Amino acid sequence: MLRAIYPGSFDPVTYGHCDIIQRSCKIVDELIVGVLNNKAKMPLFSVEERVKMLKEVTGSLPNVRIVPFDGLLVDFAFRMDARLIIRGLRAITDFEYELQMSQTNHKLEPKVETMFLTTSIQYSYLSSTTVREIAAFGGDLSQFVPEAVAVELKKKMNTKGECNHEQPH
Repeated sequence: MLRAIYPGSFDPVTYGHCDIIQRSCKIVDELIVGVLNNKAKMPLFSVEERVKMLKEVTGSLPNVRIVPFDGLLVDFAFRMDARLIIRGLRAITDFEYELQMSQTNHKLEPKVETMFLTTSIQYSYLSSTTVREIAAFGGDLSQFVPEAVAVELKKKMNTKGECNHEQPH
């Protein structure tokens, strides 16, 4: 059985992430989407909220599991009995960083391999950072994230008072 991990912060999950998840789950028997709880960063959404959104958008994919984690990715892979890490590449700038990470992970745990999937062309520009910025200014999110995620983003921006678009007088 080939079990893989697709790790990320998914803050929030975008159509680019969904694309990699959908393509990856066709390659492996089981895909674990690892939701990173990085205590060094201040995410917009809590780990629980990100897990919930990912479960909602991957609900129709029977071989996908959503699991939060912290610490080293290779340790998480070992705990999940996964020997393959899947990473998406948008551009050449992603490659340099991802190559270093995969080589480091392989040095830490030689039994864990990394496989790169290039993002589909229609999502090659897309990042969670861009989506958060569009949401903060009240922009249309429909081309970037699933509807359920757009709803959560709008709620979050309104609660945090970060929605900067002009309000009618």
